[in-house]
Amino acid sequence: MQQNRALPAAPGGPAPSGHRPHRLTSRLVRAGRPHRLTSRLVRAGLAALLAAGGLVAAQATGAQAAPEPAVAAQLAANPYERGPAPTTASIEATRGSYAVSQTSVSSLSVSGFGGGTIYYPTSTSDGTFGAVAISPGYTAYQSSISWLGPRLASQGFVVFTIDTLTTLDQPDSRGRQLLAALDYLTQRSSVRTRIDSTRLGVMGHSMGGGGTLEAAKSRPSLQAAIPLTGWNLDTTWPEIKTPTLVVGADGDTIAPVATHSEPFYQSLPSTLDKAYLELRGATHFTPNSSNTTIAKYSISWLKRFIDDDTRYEQFLCPLPQASLTIAEYRGTCPHTS
Repeated sequence: MQQNRALPAAPGGPAPSGHRPHRLTSRLVRAGRPHRLTSRLVRAGLAALLAAGGLVAAQATGAQAAPEPAVAAQLAANPYERGPAPTTASIEATRGSYAVSQTSVSSLSVSGFGGGTIYYPTSTSDGTFGAVAISPGYTAYQSSISWLGPRLASQGFVVFTIDTLTTLDQPDSRGRQLLAALDYLTQRSSVRTRIDSTRLGVMGHSMGGGGTLEAAKSRPSLQAAIPLTGWNLDTTWPEIKTPTLVVGADGDTIAPVATHSEPFYQSLPSTLDKAYLELRGATHFTPNSSNTTIAKYSISWLKRFIDDDTRYEQFLCPLPQASLTIAEYRGTCPHTS
C-alpha cells in the first residue's frame, strides 16, 4: 500500500542553463529518445520566453512562438537543469524551490530490498528528474537517513530512502539492494514517469556507504555516488567510474577516516572526478541528523554530476577551504565529466 503526503517548499524560480555538451550527447545516445528531448526543449524554451514577455504577440494571434536562438542554444547545451540559479543560501537551506510529496513503499510489494519512502517534486512542469537511492547503516532503518529525503527532493530530485532486507546486511548486500531500489523506482514505482532513468545516483551511511561504493563498482552507468562515513573491509576501489564524493568524520571511531574514508578516496582512479570531505567535530553518526555541510556538498555533487549542472561547480571548485565544519577537503578540479 502506498500513502502520499505533500511537504512544503521554499520559493524559487527558473534560471539560465549551463554548458556540458559532450556528456549530455553520450547520455542522450544511450537513452535513445531525441523526440522526448525536443519536446522538453520546446516547453522550456516557451516558458523562458513567456517569463520575458516574448509571447505577447503570439498569444494575441494564437500562434506558437519558437525559442530565440540564444535560449535554444542554452537549453540544448543542458536540458537537465532544474530549479533557480543556486546561491550559498539556497543550498544551505532546509528546503529548496520544489514542493515535495512522498509515498511509502511496503516491503511486501518489492523484492531485493526492504521497501522505503519515495520523496519527489510535486510539480511535473519541469519534465523528468534525476533519482537517488539512499541506504541506512548497520542495525539502522531508513528513519536514520530520512532527513535527506525531502531536503534533496526539494532541490529537484526523486529520492528513495530504503530499508534493507535485514538490519545486519553487509555492504555488498546493501550495494545490491541500492541497485534493486533504483530498478524498482524507474520501472515499477508510481513515480517512474517522473524519472529520467539515465540520471541516477546512490548514497548511504556507514555500511550503506560501503554499499554505495559496491553499487558504483557494479553499475558504472551511475552518475554520482556519495558514501557518508562509509564502512567497508574492502578499501580499494580502482574499478569505480562514477564521480564519487567521499564524506568522513574527524571523530569517527567506528569507521576511522585513516582506515576507511581516506583509503576509499585515495584508491579511486586519479582520472576520476572525485572529492574527499572530512567533517570537523563530527562522529560516525553525524549523517543521521540534519547537517548543513553534508547537505550543501551532497546537493552540489548530485546537481553537478546527475544533472550536469555546471552552475553548482562554484561550490566544488576551487576546493572548499578548511573551516569550523570542514577539517579537510581534497578533490580533482576542474571537473571533466
